[in-house]
Amino acid sequence: MAVPERGPRERMVFSAAQLIRRDGVAATGMREVAAHAGAPRGSLQHYFPDGKEQLVNEAVGWAGRYAGNRVARFVAALPEPTPGGLFAGMVRQWTDEYRAGGFAGGCPVAAATVDCAESTTSTREAASGAFTVWTSAVSHALVDMGVPRERADPLATLMVSSLEGAILMARAEQDIRALTAVSRELAPLLDAAVDRTPAD
Repeated sequence: MAVPERGPRERMVFSAAQLIRRDGVAATGMREVAAHAGAPRGSLQHYFPDGKEQLVNEAVGWAGRYAGNRVARFVAALPEPTPGGLFAGMVRQWTDEYRAGGFAGGCPVAAATVDCAESTTSTREAASGAFTVWTSAVSHALVDMGVPRERADPLATLMVSSLEGAILMARAEQDIRALTAVSRELAPLLDAAVDRTPAD
């Protein structure tokens, strides 16, 4: 992903997300973020007076919103929207990235959770909020496709957690096998959740 044409603050949040997804929170330094964003190092204290924790939390929040916003794009790209098609689109984003550029990057929300869930309460809460934004977007899309509301939230959780696990396995194995497997195997289950009862 290219750095968007935005101000220095937004560029630093974006850059932090990109570095966290590649290196994790502990290995992502404020100087590296400023350099990646092409922002003056002195601007870090100005924009993030609470330091690295604030920057990490904002990067995690950005990642959750980005993932949530992508859901509508995936649905719009489908000739006939289906839950399985949506999940295939979510997976394809990662298989395309890994085929094109290798397995260096993962999900910044997952990386922050692994690194900080027990040590930094605010980052754990930011990660939880990011997952909520993402799964809520998936759930709303499922409801729009005809999945009953009471099943949409659990299925959205299944989709996001399966994708996150498959991303982790793909990076460990340096292979997209896990991603293609979850996409193939979950599609029938997801599509079967659509309520096809004729309306009165």
